[in-house]
Amino acid sequence: MSNNITCIGELLIDFICSDVNVDLIEGENFVKKAGGAPANVTAAISKLGGKASFIGKVGNDPFGKFLKKTLDDVNVDTSMLVLDDEHNTTLAFVSLKSDGERDFVFNRGADEYLTYDELDQDKLRDSKIVHFGSATGLLGGNLKETYLKAIKLCKEEGIFISFDPNYRGDLWKGRKEEFIDITKKCMEYADFVKVSDEELKIITGEEKLEDGVKGLHDLGAKIVTVTLGKDGTLVSNGIDMTTVKSIKIKSVDSTGAGDAFVGATLYRIAQLEAPKDLVKDFAKIKEIIAFSNKVGAITCTKLGAISSLPTLEEVESK
Repeated sequence: MSNNITCIGELLIDFICSDVNVDLIEGENFVKKAGGAPANVTAAISKLGGKASFIGKVGNDPFGKFLKKTLDDVNVDTSMLVLDDEHNTTLAFVSLKSDGERDFVFNRGADEYLTYDELDQDKLRDSKIVHFGSATGLLGGNLKETYLKAIKLCKEEGIFISFDPNYRGDLWKGRKEEFIDITKKCMEYADFVKVSDEELKIITGEEKLEDGVKGLHDLGAKIVTVTLGKDGTLVSNGIDMTTVKSIKIKSVDSTGAGDAFVGATLYRIAQLEAPKDLVKDFAKIKEIIAFSNKVGAITCTKLGAISSLPTLEEVESK
């Protein structure tokens, strides 16, 4: 088995409205950015010096080719990225208003149509870690079926499984209970889980973080992390629980910070001889999470998701 970390899910274009405090009706100027949580995770791993592969589908169009080049440029293995001749690349249009509300339009395309038969199962089996952190992976379509079959295969093969439910309220409007149900089923496969405090409350219905974390362990999750922004990360292995502090920074843009945190964690776990044994070593878990908090924080000091991800040298110099 290699030290490769494979991430499966969406790769898409985010069109961010650069006009100040307008909705999408009034917005005229948009900036094109590479998006997709699992893709951001692969980029974080690769920029730190790790080996990462991406599984997904984009359109065989200019946007899809731009996205492939974006990952190629940071040395992510895109040999399992499928370019679809029939469906366009998935697009999201977002504007931000002064009250913090988002105006959001999602045009789902090729990412939905990745079939299980299109996976290179030999490459998947050769992964040391597989990360399931797709915001769109559980929405429906072929990708949902592929996602669930792949996570079961990884469990059967004894591969270390990472899971981030990546809840996006804009995508699950009117379907929150469906999100909760399918997310709980995925928890039973997970060796490592990353959630925000908001996601934890949605999934478990618990207001106290400690009770919510216990709820995820009861579902089967082994190592659970709850990101708390500037307050650090709550981490638990089912026996011990603590909050690991982060470093102080001046935040410019928090986009991609959670994905950077996950990428950094998986980068460090992949260096272990036996990743599944990590759950027994709480001191090592805390050390890894302290490193990941630092990577996430540094990402917040620059604009953009992939472009703001630090190298290992940058992290070690902080």
